[in-house]
Amino acid sequence: MNFRVERGQVIPVKNGASKETNAPSSLDFQKILQESLIKDEKIKISQHAKQRMLERNIKLKESDMNTLNQAMNNLEQKGARESLMLYKDLALIASVNNRTIITALQSDEMEIVTNIDSAVIIR
Repeated sequence: MNFRVERGQVIPVKNGASKETNAPSSLDFQKILQESLIKDEKIKISQHAKQRMLERNIKLKESDMNTLNQAMNNLEQKGARESLMLYKDLALIASVNNRTIITALQSDEMEIVTNIDSAVIIR
């Protein structure tokens, strides 16, 4: 069965009478939709954040990165763009849209944080 879109609605067309010759099947559409909803990209660490981590002797294990990645997924689902992520004794500023940690510091160094729209405490 083929489908066509009219005024924002998907309409089934019998006997191949679709207006479009290459109309995707509903199965293809569902697959594309599911793939776009499942965003499990790994987070990146900017050069600036890497330098700050090196200066402050901050090291993240793979398990830490997995935890941060999960938190980033949650922030993304909530519509966050720039977030403060408090994890263990760290304060990380992240660009959620780019899935990138843009700076890192010890939480006791943190005084004022600006240009964020969200914050999360990761346990």
